[in-house]
Amino acid sequence: MSLQIEEQRDRVIATLDRPEKRNAIDQETVDALHELCAMLEQTPRTLILTGSGGVFAAGADIAQLRDRTADDARRGINATVFIRINELPMPVIAAIDGYALGGGAELAYAADIRIATPSLRIGNPETGLGIIAAAGATWRLPEIIGAARASEMLLTGRALDGEEALRWGLVSSLHPSDELIATAHAIADRIAKNDPLATQHTKRALRTPRSGHPAIELELQAELFESPEKHRRMTAFLERKNR
Repeated sequence: MSLQIEEQRDRVIATLDRPEKRNAIDQETVDALHELCAMLEQTPRTLILTGSGGVFAAGADIAQLRDRTADDARRGINATVFIRINELPMPVIAAIDGYALGGGAELAYAADIRIATPSLRIGNPETGLGIIAAAGATWRLPEIIGAARASEMLLTGRALDGEEALRWGLVSSLHPSDELIATAHAIADRIAKNDPLATQHTKRALRTPRSGHPAIELELQAELFESPEKHRRMTAFLERKNR
């Protein structure tokens, strides 16, 4: 299996596992990611995405890309599944060690939270292969790091190391390799302490285009104001404060 799945009560850990190909994303991986999304759409849980063998994903599978046609490009094989990952109800955490290039970088960009190791190398070398980064980089990357820096990365094809990625805001923190997954779980633990519906509504608001604000917050907040969980949590807070 190219994607190893570990299910827990409040989270799922998905590990890209094609060590012989440095976890390059092939059609089997895309199909497995769609199956994972279907499960998490049905039963929302936080998703931790990572890779095996000290590599996140060294790109899309070039042998398959070379044979794809214009019709394949229009199908958006990788773009479609990355959009689905980005739109999952609960947060997605990318724990990135080593290479995250091409399609691997675009998978990382689709996450809500990105943490990495100092050995990170992340970027999009697609133009050197005669194609463009067409699975989200041209619109997600400017949203994450700004248009000027995204243009430099995508037009030159250079990859950032861990310290550069941290300075540019592409990742939120760096951790030693042997602490990376534990840190991802610590983030998931913090998420798990919060109200799941409030977390889902926050993610939905974050993903709403600017033209939809503030209307989206008002509607989502209206639903939460009527929820029993809001009343329970606020009552518990006031009782603790008054002790």
